[in-house]
Amino acid sequence: MFSPEGPTLRELTVQALSSVERGYDLLAPKFDHTPFRTPDAVLDAVAKALGPLGPFEDGLDLCCGTGAGTDVLAGVCRRSVTGVDFSAGMLDVARRRAARAGGERPAGAGAGAGAGAPGVAWVRADARALPFTATFDLVVSFGAFGHFLPRELPGLFAQVHSVLRPGGRFAFPVLAPPRPSSPAFWMLHGFDAVMRVRNALWRPPFVMYYRAFRLGHVLGELTRAGFTVDLHVLPEFGRRGDGAPRVRLVSARTSDVPTPPPAV
Repeated sequence: MFSPEGPTLRELTVQALSSVERGYDLLAPKFDHTPFRTPDAVLDAVAKALGPLGPFEDGLDLCCGTGAGTDVLAGVCRRSVTGVDFSAGMLDVARRRAARAGGERPAGAGAGAGAGAPGVAWVRADARALPFTATFDLVVSFGAFGHFLPRELPGLFAQVHSVLRPGGRFAFPVLAPPRPSSPAFWMLHGFDAVMRVRNALWRPPFVMYYRAFRLGHVLGELTRAGFTVDLHVLPEFGRRGDGAPRVRLVSARTSDVPTPPPAV
C-alpha cells in the first residue's frame, strides 16, 4: 500500500496517537507517498467534469492538504486559486510542491499578469470557520470529509455556502460504497471500529471515519444549507455489477440571487 518513500509503521502509529492537526503535520513530508492522497485518475476526471460547468474565476480547495486539488482548480479557474488547511505542515509541503511545479504567482495577480495561470495563495484555517466572505465561484474538496462527524456537516456546508458567490458551486467526488461481500467493506468497517476504540481510550481524539460520510445524508444536508444539488457520473470508472456508477461528482450550486443579510 505504501511506496518505499512512505511513512513507517512507527511513524503512522505516532500520527494516529496525535491530534488530527499534529498528526498531519507529522505525516506531511511523506503524505504524497501514501494511499491517503487522492489518485490522479480521480483528480483528472473531476477536472474534466468541471470544465463544462464553468467558467470559473476564483477557486478554493477546502482541506487542501499537500495541494493536489489545487491543480484541478488551476485548470478550470482563470484568476485565482486558494488552498486552505489547518495543518501548517501540509501547507508547507503544498507551497514547496507548487514552487517546484513551475513557479508560484500570488493570488490576485490575474490571468493577464504574465504566465496565463491563476495566482495561488495558501491559507491556514479551520474549514469550520473560514476566514473569507463570498469570494469564490468554485469550492472543491478531496478526501477530507472523514475528518468531520455527521453532526458537523451542517456547519461545514453553511461555511462553504457563505464563501461562494451567487451561482457558485461546491464540488467533490464520492465513491460508491463497497458491497458487504467485498473485503473492502469489512476493511473500512474494521478501520472505523479501531478508530472508535482509540478515541474512547485516548486523548486528543483523531477523527477519521470512512463509513460516516453517507451520500443520502450528505445530499440532505447540502439542500438544507441552501444548495441545489446535481450528481454527475464520472464515466472513467465504469459501473458496478448492479449498474450503479463507481464514482460520481456532487455539484452543489448556490442561488443566482444574493443571500440577504440577516435582519437586525
